[in-house]
Amino acid sequence: MKTRFLIAALALLAGIPALTIGVTSGVVAADKPVVMADATGTVGGIKVPSTNHPITADVPAEATHREITDDQKRVRNYADQPPLIPHAIRDYQIDLNINKCLTCHDRRNTAGSQAPMLSVTHFQDRDGQTLGTVAARRYFCTQCHVPQTDAQPIVPNSFQDFDSVLGHAQGGQK
Repeated sequence: MKTRFLIAALALLAGIPALTIGVTSGVVAADKPVVMADATGTVGGIKVPSTNHPITADVPAEATHREITDDQKRVRNYADQPPLIPHAIRDYQIDLNINKCLTCHDRRNTAGSQAPMLSVTHFQDRDGQTLGTVAARRYFCTQCHVPQTDAQPIVPNSFQDFDSVLGHAQGGQK
Protein backbone atom coordinates (compact mmCIF):
# COMPACT_ATOMS: atom_id res chain seq x y z
CA MET A 1 0.00 0.00 0.00
CA LYS A 2 2.83 2.37 0.86
CA THR A 3 4.50 1.65 -2.48
CA ARG A 4 1.36 2.54 -4.44
CA PHE A 5 0.97 5.78 -2.52
CA LEU A 6 4.62 6.67 -3.10
CA ILE A 7 4.38 6.01 -6.85
CA ALA A 8 1.21 8.11 -7.13
CA ALA A 9 2.80 11.00 -5.21
CA LEU A 10 5.94 10.92 -7.39
CA ALA A 11 3.85 10.90 -10.57
CA LEU A 12 1.86 13.89 -9.33
CA LEU A 13 4.98 15.81 -8.36
CA ALA A 14 6.64 15.04 -11.69
CA GLY A 15 3.64 16.38 -13.61
CA ILE A 16 3.14 19.66 -11.73
CA PRO A 17 6.08 21.59 -13.26
CA ALA A 18 5.06 20.62 -16.79
CA LEU A 19 1.52 21.77 -16.14
CA THR A 20 2.52 25.14 -14.65
CA ILE A 21 5.08 25.87 -17.38
CA GLY A 22 2.54 25.16 -20.14
CA VAL A 23 -0.16 27.30 -18.57
CA THR A 24 1.91 30.35 -17.72
CA SER A 25 4.23 30.62 -20.70
CA GLY A 26 2.21 29.06 -23.53
CA VAL A 27 4.81 26.29 -23.87
CA VAL A 28 4.21 22.66 -23.04
CA ALA A 29 6.77 20.35 -21.53
CA ALA A 30 8.15 19.42 -24.97
CA ASP A 31 8.80 23.13 -25.70
CA LYS A 32 6.19 23.27 -28.47
CA PRO A 33 4.16 26.46 -28.77
CA VAL A 34 0.53 26.23 -27.70
CA VAL A 35 -1.96 27.61 -30.20
CA MET A 36 -4.16 30.06 -28.34
CA ALA A 37 -7.05 32.00 -29.84
CA ASP A 38 -7.36 35.68 -29.03
CA ALA A 39 -10.20 38.14 -29.55
CA THR A 40 -8.70 39.73 -32.68
CA GLY A 41 -9.64 36.94 -35.09
CA THR A 42 -6.23 35.28 -35.22
CA VAL A 43 -5.25 31.81 -34.15
CA GLY A 44 -1.56 31.18 -33.60
CA GLY A 45 -0.69 34.30 -35.59
CA ILE A 46 -2.84 33.29 -38.58
CA LYS A 47 -5.74 35.61 -39.46
CA VAL A 48 -9.02 33.73 -39.46
CA PRO A 49 -12.10 35.20 -41.20
CA SER A 50 -14.86 36.03 -38.76
CA THR A 51 -17.68 34.96 -41.10
CA ASN A 52 -19.09 31.45 -41.07
CA HIS A 53 -17.30 29.03 -43.33
CA PRO A 54 -19.56 26.91 -45.62
CA ILE A 55 -18.40 23.78 -43.86
CA THR A 56 -19.46 25.06 -40.43
CA ALA A 57 -22.70 26.70 -41.57
CA ASP A 58 -25.79 25.01 -40.18
CA VAL A 59 -27.70 24.57 -43.44
CA PRO A 60 -29.96 21.57 -44.11
CA ALA A 61 -28.83 19.31 -46.93
CA GLU A 62 -30.76 19.24 -50.17
CA ALA A 63 -32.97 16.21 -50.68
CA THR A 64 -31.36 13.61 -52.90
CA HIS A 65 -34.67 12.06 -53.86
CA ARG A 66 -38.39 12.59 -53.53
CA GLU A 67 -40.53 10.10 -51.65
CA ILE A 68 -43.40 8.68 -53.67
CA THR A 69 -46.46 8.94 -51.44
CA ASP A 70 -49.33 8.08 -53.78
CA ASP A 71 -50.46 5.11 -51.62
CA GLN A 72 -50.29 2.77 -54.63
CA LYS A 73 -49.00 -0.74 -54.08
CA ARG A 74 -45.93 -1.54 -56.17
CA VAL A 75 -45.33 -4.80 -58.02
CA ARG A 76 -42.72 -6.95 -56.29
CA ASN A 77 -39.68 -7.89 -58.32
CA TYR A 78 -39.03 -11.30 -56.81
CA ALA A 79 -40.67 -13.94 -54.61
CA ASP A 80 -40.71 -13.10 -50.90
CA GLN A 81 -39.72 -9.45 -51.50
CA PRO A 82 -41.05 -7.34 -48.62
CA PRO A 83 -43.66 -4.83 -49.82
CA LEU A 84 -42.48 -1.25 -50.31
CA ILE A 85 -44.01 1.44 -48.10
CA PRO A 86 -46.26 3.62 -50.30
CA HIS A 87 -46.45 6.56 -47.87
CA ALA A 88 -44.15 8.93 -46.00
CA ILE A 89 -42.63 7.64 -42.76
CA ARG A 90 -40.20 10.49 -42.03
CA ASP A 91 -41.37 11.23 -38.46
CA TYR A 92 -42.50 7.73 -37.53
CA GLN A 93 -41.23 6.56 -34.17
CA ILE A 94 -40.11 2.94 -34.23
CA ASP A 95 -38.19 1.95 -31.12
CA LEU A 96 -38.54 -0.32 -28.10
CA ASN A 97 -41.31 1.86 -26.63
CA ILE A 98 -43.56 2.44 -29.64
CA ASN A 99 -44.03 1.35 -33.23
CA LYS A 100 -46.00 3.93 -35.20
CA CYS A 101 -46.61 1.44 -38.04
CA LEU A 102 -48.73 -0.72 -35.76
CA THR A 103 -51.25 2.07 -35.15
CA CYS A 104 -52.62 1.31 -38.64
CA HIS A 105 -51.25 -2.10 -39.65
CA ASP A 106 -51.88 -4.11 -36.46
CA ARG A 107 -54.70 -6.61 -36.89
CA ARG A 108 -56.85 -4.77 -34.32
CA ASN A 109 -56.59 -1.44 -36.19
CA THR A 110 -56.94 -2.33 -39.88
CA ALA A 111 -60.73 -1.96 -39.95
CA GLY A 112 -60.57 1.72 -39.04
CA SER A 113 -57.45 2.61 -41.00
CA GLN A 114 -58.10 0.55 -44.16
CA ALA A 115 -54.38 -0.32 -44.11
CA PRO A 116 -53.31 -3.85 -45.01
CA MET A 117 -52.86 -6.11 -42.01
CA LEU A 118 -49.46 -7.51 -41.13
CA SER A 119 -48.76 -10.93 -42.56
CA VAL A 120 -49.25 -13.85 -40.20
CA THR A 121 -45.50 -14.46 -40.50
CA HIS A 122 -44.99 -11.32 -38.41
CA PHE A 123 -46.70 -13.08 -35.48
CA GLN A 124 -44.45 -16.17 -35.55
CA ASP A 125 -41.25 -16.59 -33.61
CA ARG A 126 -38.20 -18.21 -35.14
CA ASP A 127 -39.44 -21.66 -34.07
CA GLY A 128 -42.71 -21.18 -35.99
CA GLN A 129 -44.84 -20.73 -32.86
CA THR A 130 -47.72 -18.27 -33.34
CA LEU A 131 -47.71 -15.40 -30.85
CA GLY A 132 -50.45 -13.01 -29.73
CA THR A 133 -48.41 -9.95 -30.66
CA VAL A 134 -45.82 -9.05 -33.28
CA ALA A 135 -42.70 -11.17 -32.91
CA ALA A 136 -39.61 -9.35 -31.70
CA ARG A 137 -37.69 -10.25 -34.86
CA ARG A 138 -40.39 -8.57 -36.99
CA TYR A 139 -41.05 -5.53 -34.76
CA PHE A 140 -38.67 -3.07 -36.48
CA CYS A 141 -40.47 -2.68 -39.80
CA THR A 142 -37.82 -0.66 -41.63
CA GLN A 143 -35.36 -3.55 -41.39
CA CYS A 144 -37.16 -5.01 -44.41
CA HIS A 145 -39.72 -2.48 -45.65
CA VAL A 146 -38.53 0.76 -47.26
CA PRO A 147 -40.33 3.78 -48.69
CA GLN A 148 -40.54 4.13 -52.47
CA THR A 149 -38.56 7.02 -53.95
CA ASP A 150 -37.86 8.46 -57.38
CA ALA A 151 -34.10 7.96 -56.95
CA GLN A 152 -32.33 6.76 -60.05
CA PRO A 153 -29.98 3.74 -59.84
CA ILE A 154 -26.35 4.63 -59.20
CA VAL A 155 -25.12 1.77 -61.37
CA PRO A 156 -26.86 0.22 -64.39
CA ASN A 157 -29.22 -2.61 -63.54
CA SER A 158 -30.43 -5.24 -66.00
CA PHE A 159 -32.50 -7.20 -63.46
CA GLN A 160 -35.59 -8.91 -64.89
CA ASP A 161 -38.21 -10.54 -62.75
CA PHE A 162 -39.10 -14.19 -63.26
CA ASP A 163 -42.31 -13.51 -65.16
CA SER A 164 -40.62 -11.30 -67.73
CA VAL A 165 -37.82 -13.84 -68.23
CA LEU A 166 -40.39 -16.64 -68.58
CA GLY A 167 -42.44 -14.50 -70.97
CA HIS A 168 -39.41 -13.86 -73.19
CA ALA A 169 -38.55 -17.59 -73.21
CA GLN A 170 -42.12 -18.60 -74.11
CA GLY A 171 -42.37 -15.84 -76.71
CA GLY A 172 -39.17 -17.06 -78.39
CA GLN A 173 -40.41 -20.68 -78.54
CA LYS A 174 -43.71 -19.90 -80.25
